[in-house]
Amino acid sequence: MAYLKNRGLESEKNNKDLELTPKFNEGGDFSAWTKALVVILAIIILSGLGYLITAKFLFSDNIAQTSNEWQAVFLSNGQVYFGKVKAVSDKTLILNDIYYLQVVTKPLQQTQVTDSSAAAAGQQELTLIKLGNEIHGPTDAMTINRDQILLTEKLKNDSRVVQAIDNYLKEQTQQ
Repeated sequence: MAYLKNRGLESEKNNKDLELTPKFNEGGDFSAWTKALVVILAIIILSGLGYLITAKFLFSDNIAQTSNEWQAVFLSNGQVYFGKVKAVSDKTLILNDIYYLQVVTKPLQQTQVTDSSAAAAGQQELTLIKLGNEIHGPTDAMTINRDQILLTEKLKNDSRVVQAIDNYLKEQTQQ
């Protein structure tokens, strides 16, 4: 009799191990498979949300920061503007106190020129120009689309551009 009882218990145990279909227990709990699936989905959703939050708050404003320091803004068309960033949004950047570089060709004196092609070329210099003095009279503020900005850089106080801006401002106050 003991032999049959043990054998019966063994066969019941083996039958329970072979059941693979998820079932609800009497208390209404999910099976182990369903719990694992829910945990995996929760991890995927939380990871996605974590990435979006990180991308929004850590990486979105790396293009520039609002500051009273001089910054260089490099655009996709090759132009570089120097100024102070007053506001940054998801789509635009507002720059004030704007300067830009312009190539100026100074003609050589006739006594120094021996070749006519050299006379046509002249000497080229970079000149810092204050925005607002152009013929079309723009204001000294610019709204730039962020998709046109390649990069921005903060300028050191001892950079040649900042020194040139300081000299220009000193001359304007003396006049």
